[in-house]
Amino acid sequence: MTQDPARAPLVGEARPLAPVMAGATVLVTADRRSSELAAALERRGAVVRHAPALSIVPHVDDEALVTATRALLADPPDVLVATTGVGFRAWIEAADAHGLADRLTTALAGTRIVARGPKARGAIQAAGLQADWVAESETSAEVAELLLSEGVAGLHVAVQQHGAGADGLDVVLAKAGARVTNLVVYRWGPAPDPAAVRDSVRAAAAGEIDAVVFTSAPGAEAWLAAAEEAKLGPQVLARLTSGEMVAAAVGPVTARPLAQRGVAALQPERGRLGALVRALVAHYEHVGSVALATVAGPLVVRARLAVLDGRVLPLSPTGLEVLRLLAAAGGDVVPRERVLEVLPGASTDPHAVEVAIGRLREAVGRRDLVRTVVKRGYRIERAHDLS
Repeated sequence: MTQDPARAPLVGEARPLAPVMAGATVLVTADRRSSELAAALERRGAVVRHAPALSIVPHVDDEALVTATRALLADPPDVLVATTGVGFRAWIEAADAHGLADRLTTALAGTRIVARGPKARGAIQAAGLQADWVAESETSAEVAELLLSEGVAGLHVAVQQHGAGADGLDVVLAKAGARVTNLVVYRWGPAPDPAAVRDSVRAAAAGEIDAVVFTSAPGAEAWLAAAEEAKLGPQVLARLTSGEMVAAAVGPVTARPLAQRGVAALQPERGRLGALVRALVAHYEHVGSVALATVAGPLVVRARLAVLDGRVLPLSPTGLEVLRLLAAAGGDVVPRERVLEVLPGASTDPHAVEVAIGRLREAVGRRDLVRTVVKRGYRIERAHDLS
């Protein structure tokens, strides 16, 4: 049998990605590069919501930054600490806007450059420079430990601060005898849409979110604080700690506010957005591999929908809740009274349960998926139940 040319992939054409995150609702809490992150998740089938917990205010006091840059050109530092990729890039861009970029990179060519993590190193390399050392932990503490062990007395050290400041690094180095120049390139500002953040917190607490993605520690802290301010902290943390809602962080520093609240975040081996997406995909591939095995194929019930054998089921909210209840029982019988509890309203009519089950079977398209157990209730027909 020959393959239909219309369906054959073209030479060099990328094959479509498997939608392993089909129906998963993912909340992105970052402002910067959020579109890129959302697009990567959507290609894997995810439904993405966007609620930046903080904004980046770039080039704070631009005149002061240019003045500090000119001062460094006249008196180049012995050591430069680059704390963030976005900050270092913004500094080079600000210098370029004032015709100083070439002079700055030339001046820094003879400087010992220390990067606080791989993203800072990437920005350094993009500017045509080379990092002499990279902090594996991506913390200012590791940078301080290195520089203090080497000795900084009498050295001129420039610190490119990140949005939350320098984490006391400038103070520690100054106390050790260094002459410190701080470069404030950007700072964290308030959420661009506070209402969206509040809505996202409520959705997370209500079970409408499957995963929350964090790309910075201040952003993670701000989102969790918003949940606490809304008096929804316990509900959100309960879903995160139970694994019902996944917390994904780009690295250990970003995950720290979560860890402080007892939440173990999913983290990639490398602190990159692409690696973060791959970690989430791997998580959902595992979820799919351990999905409930039914006579109609693997069943996964997510926050807002259910996926049966790779197909998103056209369920009403009531149908989804009934299926969720049955799936949670793992094939055990669920009494009619328990099914009645998840139906809307306060009906005690057993006929309402029969109607709901009938509609569920119709929507699923497989009447054998939900089995009636006479005088007892209903259960999911597991694949092994027929053997």
